[in-house]
Amino acid sequence: MSDVSEHAIADTLMALAHRRGRDKSFCPSEAARTLFDESHWREHMADVRQVAADLARQGRLDMLSRGSLLSPDVAHSGPIRLRLC
Repeated sequence: MSDVSEHAIADTLMALAHRRGRDKSFCPSEAARTLFDESHWREHMADVRQVAADLARQGRLDMLSRGSLLSPDVAHSGPIRLRLC
């Protein structure tokens, strides 16, 4: 995990989700860009996606690909979107 705590990542993901509302999704990279230096945010995407999966397991976020729900227990290599449950 990076210098930014899992709690800070979770808070950022949930803040973005609440700003969008239940009907709209967002890319986890938005959280990474918010939390990390513009030239290094990509290096932290695995951390952000892991926290997003944890939030999905808790029933707080949905993970989506092309509008379909994804299991947080399966590693997904392609683009994903997040939204409030």
